[in-house]
Amino acid sequence: MERRQRGVSAGLLLLLYQISQVGLQNIPSVTLGVLVLNIFLFLNPLRPLSEVCLSVNEAVHKKNWQRLLLSPFHHADDWHLYYNMISMLWKGIMLERKLKSIWFAYIIAVFSVLIGVVYMVLEVLLVIILDDPSYEMNCGVGFSGVLFALKVLNNHYNPGRVSSVFGLPISSKYACWVELLAINFISPG
Repeated sequence: MERRQRGVSAGLLLLLYQISQVGLQNIPSVTLGVLVLNIFLFLNPLRPLSEVCLSVNEAVHKKNWQRLLLSPFHHADDWHLYYNMISMLWKGIMLERKLKSIWFAYIIAVFSVLIGVVYMVLEVLLVIILDDPSYEMNCGVGFSGVLFALKVLNNHYNPGRVSSVFGLPISSKYACWVELLAINFISPG
């Protein structure tokens, strides 16, 4: 779980460049706050990744519930941060303008905790269904689950659009699910 390199790196530089291209004045306040928080915690992590990642073993059995709050805002490496925050930038701009900042902040807060709960429930179900206790040890970090939930919400508010997934036109209604499967095949960790 200790893949993170400290300091300025290619992914972080590219992220900062992309943000500058959009312009700080064009990024709504909550979206900008989420970007800044994630970048800050990448550069100055509260704890090592092994102490913030979320797993059934750590959160439930060892009652280390703070991981529910910490894991979404820590990233494994600069590219993990880059891809998540670029996605947050675009989804945040679209949704925060539509929903307004207070409601969007509430959604981010709820999704940040709820996604961790769903993750642990799914891991427990895998333990039960597959009779494999190793799933209790899977430990994850990152904002990807929140972004997936935001994508589903965005698709709800903007129906009828078509997305391109690996060059294939797919209804946005289903694109998030296709992307989720593709991500799990490309990067199962």
